[in-house]
Amino acid sequence: MQIETDLTGKLLIAMPGIGDPRFERSVILVCAHTPDFAMGIILNKPMDGIDLQEIIDQMDIPQDVDLEGVAILEGGPVATERGFVLHTDDVICDGATMEVEDELCMTATREILASIASAAPPRKFVMALGYAGWGAGQLEQELAQNAWLIGAPDSDLVFGDAYEHKWRHAMTRMGVDLSRLQSNAGNA
Repeated sequence: MQIETDLTGKLLIAMPGIGDPRFERSVILVCAHTPDFAMGIILNKPMDGIDLQEIIDQMDIPQDVDLEGVAILEGGPVATERGFVLHTDDVICDGATMEVEDELCMTATREILASIASAAPPRKFVMALGYAGWGAGQLEQELAQNAWLIGAPDSDLVFGDAYEHKWRHAMTRMGVDLSRLQSNAGNA
């Protein structure tokens, strides 16, 4: 099986039976992928009991908008105390914003949170605590074991708030008939 060498900007969609409950039915946007590592943000697992308003209040960031009820995502099991914001490219933090793909960026600074709380936030954004990470060759091995499907992102999958439907949406968007999926599929 030939695996793409750079999955930056692609989605990883967990196959049934992935074998790791942290990634069960996950949809992950790959934000960086090199031969040495890969990192991504889980897009469909909102955190319970915390919202963006609470983060803004804790960091004592001045604000022009109310962010109560804006979900924070469980971005993955690595660096869970660190925040990552996926956002449109209409707001760029000099030296800190990483372009993921086309109009999609990631920033992990106080400056992006200040922008979100201001009267001129990015058109679209989502914040996550933590990220999913893989060491050299680890993601490629998981792909070879059929743990993930690779798909293209769309605005609803990245920024939408229908979290419980994102996995199904990502699968059906790729033409996968969910009634035919098996959790114990092998390799050909």
